Amino acid sequence: MTSNIVYQGNLRVKNTHLKSGNTFLTDAPTDNKGKGEAFSPTDTVATALASCMMTIMGILAEREEINLVNTEANITKTMASDPRRISKIEVQFTFPENYEDKTKKKLEKAALTCPVLQSLHPDIEKDIQFIYPS
Repeated sequence: MTSNIVYQGNLRVKNTHLKSGNTFLTDAPTDNKGKGEAFSPTDTVATALASCMMTIMGILAEREEINLVNTEANITKTMASDPRRISKIEVQFTFPENYEDKTKKKLEKAALTCPVLQSLHPDIEKDIQFIYPS
């Protein structure tokens, strides 16, 4: 088993990673009867995409001694209503330095091999941007 979840009431779920014991809460979003006081389950999907891409770039960066410290990602999730589902995920990576073109291509290629990205339904629009300082 990977995780355990327990419904806490009031549309809140406690999620526990079994190996580490780490936990996080999810709440229903405000547009679906919730208070929106924590990530919604669909927020975690969108966030997992960026986190996975960042992790895969980090593996490459450690191997090739590329500094990724302070690289940031901003995520925007768009929902469709009928059926209710994620219709679009936008991820904007902002890097701390302007790498050589060869390094940029390696990082971007690595990010696009992320297992979460490969697992998302093809109907979900994915807008991935890589931004480097001038």
